[in-house]
Amino acid sequence: MKNIKILLFLLTGLSIFGCSDLDEDPKGVLSPDGFFQSVQDVQTTINGTYGNMGEERFWGRKFSLPLMLRSDMVGIGDQGTAERRIDHDNFTVSADNGMITSFWPRVYQIIGGANEAIAGAAQLGAEESQINPVVAQAYFVRAYTYFHLVRLFGDIPYLDEPVTDIEAAKSISKTSEAEVYAKIIADLEYAKQWLPDTQPSSAYPSKATAAGYLALVYLTTNDFSNAYTEAKFVIDNESRFGLGLVADFQDLFDATKQGGLNEALFTIDFNGFRSGNYGQDYMPALTGIRANEFGDIGGGWSVAVPNVEVYNRWDGRDYRKSVSLDTTGVFDGVVDDFVNFPNYDSRNIQSAYIAKYARFTGQTSNGNGRGSEHNYAQLRYAEVLLIAAEALNEITPGTTEADGYVNRVRGRARNQAGTITNFPADVTPGLSQDDFRTMVLEERKWELAFEFKRWYDIKRRRLGDQVFGANGIEQRPNFSANRDYLYPLPNDELQRNPNLEPNNPGY
Repeated sequence: MKNIKILLFLLTGLSIFGCSDLDEDPKGVLSPDGFFQSVQDVQTTINGTYGNMGEERFWGRKFSLPLMLRSDMVGIGDQGTAERRIDHDNFTVSADNGMITSFWPRVYQIIGGANEAIAGAAQLGAEESQINPVVAQAYFVRAYTYFHLVRLFGDIPYLDEPVTDIEAAKSISKTSEAEVYAKIIADLEYAKQWLPDTQPSSAYPSKATAAGYLALVYLTTNDFSNAYTEAKFVIDNESRFGLGLVADFQDLFDATKQGGLNEALFTIDFNGFRSGNYGQDYMPALTGIRANEFGDIGGGWSVAVPNVEVYNRWDGRDYRKSVSLDTTGVFDGVVDDFVNFPNYDSRNIQSAYIAKYARFTGQTSNGNGRGSEHNYAQLRYAEVLLIAAEALNEITPGTTEADGYVNRVRGRARNQAGTITNFPADVTPGLSQDDFRTMVLEERKWELAFEFKRWYDIKRRRLGDQVFGANGIEQRPNFSANRDYLYPLPNDELQRNPNLEPNNPGY
């Protein structure tokens, strides 16, 4: 009988329906010891991790939607939507919240795939120059996934090799947040060393991807010197890595154009096909206007909607506002303003809606834009520029270099579909350290609006009491700084493994 390893976190989802530029090679839930016979077998397993990212329980909906709802930019439109979503918006989440209990095992399946690829590569005895650039993708995937987990949960179970003993795995303990970050950095350093300068698609990480994520990890942990160094490495090698700012901001969110752009350092790719929950991109539906006929996708669901104060406080001269927000819809063939959206469906609210995902979905495999062609940029070059600016301000305030990084981002925003405007203006020279810090966080808020970044900024800068208070865009009286910067560990995991107790404070 063949020796078969039963994985604790099953490598289901090795079909790559969610990744348009990756090979499709479905595998089952049992992993034979002898599966890894070639470098291509390692790549196939890594491709499976990308496929799991494009599944409904990760970027399709369960993981991505709460990130958006917990920001101060987005709230619930249709109050009849599932309570588990409303709880994230209201900061009334419990340990049995269905969004968390669904995505937790999927995240560890992604990690399990990365660990299998790393262990399988070690069995091959291949030349370093042949195998390391491939397996470096697995190191990046593992770092990327744990980076999300540690920001959301703090101390977590950390697994860095395949699990072959389920009973032993049931008793694993949590690893401290500091140690998890150290392991993430080590994985990204390996990836930076061995990944190629460029890849055929941004669905695969490159050397710049690893360095960009190192910069973001260091920024998150307030290691501003290293954050600046890593961001500067990417910026100084912009041409070598084939990176740049896309001329027209709108193109970044047009699914039919994203594949040919050079701004994203890493993307989760959808391609308009799906198999069950693989390739099911729900964001166009979740953010779309109910009954809206634009795009002929059947309208949206009015779930994740910006508060009208987002529209009111966003300067109307900013081209990014018109790209990011839909202020009109098409109803019975007539264009109408957002103040009348509820007239066409009572579940709509009187507010501008998110346009980045529902406006240009490309090919879709299901109604309401589900199964779109969108490529979701996990890190854009514009963000690398803003990381460098923010970090440099913390090291050496008042530099024209830091001003210049922000000015590049603002300069692109002044290009309104080929017409150059004078807004937003360049940074006022000589800002104090505090004023620059406030300015660059505001710049991130508008540049990266609705791109699942704002909650992480609120957390790392501890802005919750400010942004959810009386003067914030979105008042959330339930928010508690002593509890809500972390998710609760899933209750079902705690029941299976008491070693993960206690839960995070307040849960």
